[in-house]
This record gives sequence, structure tokens and C-alpha cells, in this order.
Amino acid sequence: MTTAPSAASGAWNITDIPDQSGRTAVVTGANSGLGIATVEALAAAGARVVLAVRDLERGKAAAAGLRGTVEVRRLDLADLASVREFAAAWQGELDLLVNNAGVMNTPESRTKDGFETQFGTNHLGHFALTNLLLPHITDRVVTVSSEAHKKPGTPHIHFDNLNLTGEYAPRKAYSQSKLANLLFTLELQRRLAAAHSPVRALAAHPGWASTNLQRHNGGALARLVMRIVAQDNKAGALPTLYAAVQDLPGAGYVGPDGFGETRGAPTLVGRSTAASDPATARRLWAVSEELTGVTFPQRAEIADA
Repeated sequence: MTTAPSAASGAWNITDIPDQSGRTAVVTGANSGLGIATVEALAAAGARVVLAVRDLERGKAAAAGLRGTVEVRRLDLADLASVREFAAAWQGELDLLVNNAGVMNTPESRTKDGFETQFGTNHLGHFALTNLLLPHITDRVVTVSSEAHKKPGTPHIHFDNLNLTGEYAPRKAYSQSKLANLLFTLELQRRLAAAHSPVRALAAHPGWASTNLQRHNGGALARLVMRIVAQDNKAGALPTLYAAVQDLPGAGYVGPDGFGETRGAPTLVGRSTAASDPATARRLWAVSEELTGVTFPQRAEIADA
């Protein structure tokens, strides 16, 4: 599932997405921002795309303006019962899962299951969804992370206080959740390889993209600067799409190739030392299984995917 860059521009863009006919994709958080741009591009290339959204009415409104084969299903990643319901209803093969949904820099709160909202939604919800759907997945899982996994400070997984009780700060919680996304991808790929599965796990980040996700990110001036300087959602979705269709190595991380990885054409990029630690990735996986009650499928299920 690879293609050459467009000869006209020299930089990879949505016109370089190969024919997706016959393929099925699920995109979480698909009713706006990076999610709707990802859905639009995949559906235009011929894929059947399921918009997995918390609000069905908003999801249907977003899907109404798209061409191609799309459908909308309810999924609330902040509620593990909803995650289980979505996965249990899935039938047939699933070529591509895009773990795109997320919340950013929110005031302190908890998911329905009692987890800190950013960690619970961005990481634990996707962790559970991926493992529950994995027996159906035939090609790859792409999880959207962020360069926030590198800052502020030196982010790490607070294993002794994952909810950050008594020490909560919005950016600190967001950074932890985005670091968790990369560690999840690293350990998922290790497990898939050990199971001799053809499925690959990859991650991507959009650079500096102006989307609804930024609504808690700074004041009015910061949001104005964002609208002027940042990429739009279609440009921000390119790394995700590149990770979804290019022939890339498992555990690869895709981002923009421009200055500071803020904008530009998609390419493989580096990650922090903390996001590259296999021991921490294994520990996070074990903790995530314990918290969600969801485990990696049996080796035979994965090998046959």
C-alpha cells in the first residue's frame, strides 16, 4: 500500500493516496478537525469509512457532506462500556483503525470509569478499542500522538499517580497521554511481531494544526495566532494519512518535515528517549490491561488476522 510522491508538487499529498477500494477503515473522533479530514481523504480514495463519534447527530451532520461510502457509529472513549459495545458490534474485516480522537489541556475531570480525562480518553480508551478490534484488523493501527510528548519539562508516565491527583496541570496531563500513545504503539508493534502478525502499529502527529482540539490551549490571542500561523486540518491530517497508506516500518512515527515539525510534508520523524523505552512501554501495557480489563488477544487470533 505504497505510492510515489506527486510529480506536480514533489511533496506527498492526498492525491498520492492509492486506490482504497475494497478497504474498510474506522476513524475515531471523526466529526471534526483532523478526523473529518482523514475520513474525507480515505473515502474519496474509495474506502468504506466508519466515523466513530461520541455525538451521533454531529457525526451524521459531518458525514452528510462527504462523498464516498461512509457511516456513523457511536463511540465514547471516555466510557469503557461504550468502547466494548462498539467493538462487540463489529463484524467482518477491518483494514485500518485510526486512533485519532482526543481531548487537550482540559480542566481537571474524570472519565465515566474514574480515570483522569486526558489519559483515560486519549490512551486508555484507544488501548481498549484497539485490543478488542485487533482480531478483525488486517493491515494497520495508526495512533495520533503529538510533539507534546516531549514537553513541557521532561514528560514521563506517572505510574504512582496516573490521575495526577493533587498535582494536576492541563499540559502535564496532555503530555503524559501523548507519551502514552507512543509507548502503546511501540509495545503493540512488539507484540504483533512476536505473534507473526502482518498487522503494523504506527503513530503520527499533525504538527501545528488549527482545530477544535485547541480550544483550551491558551487565551484569545493565542487562538488568533493559531488561526493565522497554523496549518489547517487537511494539512494536519497528512501525517496520519501517510502512516495509513505508505509502506512504513512498524512502530514508525510520522510528522511534518518543516522547521520544528510544525508544518510541511509528511515524513518519518524521531521521538523522545522516554517514548522509545521498551521497558516503560511494557510496564504501561500491563497497567493499562489492569485498568481497562482488556488484554492483548490470543496469539492465534492475531496470527490469523
